[in-house]
Amino acid sequence: MPSPPGARSEVGRFSVTPAARLRHLLARPGLLQAPGCFDALSARLVERGGFRAAYLTGFGVAASAFGVPDLGLVSFGEMVGRAAAVASATSLPLIADADTGFGNALNAYRTVREYARAGLAAVQLEDQVAPKRCGHTEGKEVVPLGEMVEKLRAACDARAEADIVIVARTDARAVLGFEAALERCRAFADAGADVVFCEAPQTEEELARVPREVPAPCLVNLVEGGRTPLLPAQRLEALGYRLAIYPVTLLYAAVAGMGARLGGGTLQPWEGPSSFEDLKGLVGFPEWGARAASYRG
Repeated sequence: MPSPPGARSEVGRFSVTPAARLRHLLARPGLLQAPGCFDALSARLVERGGFRAAYLTGFGVAASAFGVPDLGLVSFGEMVGRAAAVASATSLPLIADADTGFGNALNAYRTVREYARAGLAAVQLEDQVAPKRCGHTEGKEVVPLGEMVEKLRAACDARAEADIVIVARTDARAVLGFEAALERCRAFADAGADVVFCEAPQTEEELARVPREVPAPCLVNLVEGGRTPLLPAQRLEALGYRLAIYPVTLLYAAVAGMGARLGGGTLQPWEGPSSFEDLKGLVGFPEWGARAASYRG
């Protein structure tokens, strides 16, 4: 019988955490690409597509689960519950958005600890003023650098109790300018962040400077229609990035596909490469059927 999705893998007698598997991937040569998923089904599609990690997008969860914009409207409990469900549905290490940590340093400590207990490989914390705003939108504000460093210190304490990768994001590029954003990235690395995320560099030169001047593995966020140039993976790897996330690519595809079937108020029957058997396979009918059979008699 195959292991359940989301289970910890075993090496000899020792359990390998999702965070340890992600660290291993980040240490290997090449750029690690993590497509954005927004529910358990899209996470399984990412895994079926041959990717080695996935990113649980806050924008996608807000849109798909609650039909609201990414403006800090999704609560800690709602987000950690969604994250746990998605992590349990895939064997991929899952990186999950945690907004501002849902409060102060103590809230960030609890958020990181609970994300780790939910089976997440990495938690992303950002330096926006709560309630946060989607990264490539107007009207953002950032907290003082010292306040974000306090949150990261709390996050690192939680990491020591329950293994998880800490991704520290700054939105200062849109508020204080690129040099201030770089300063924050370096401070986040000094504070113990495992991965540093400078949100929305606006030119290829800005993109190039981040991994060159920040002493930590760097993440790049690629949003179709956003402010960052959409460079190919080979170029991003050459610039020194270790991790690339694509938070809304699959959401665009899902919205377009569903909209095409619903146009004009008349439902168009599905005629395409996927079949009912394919859907049953994706959600695990064969595995669950085999498990049921193993209990009979």
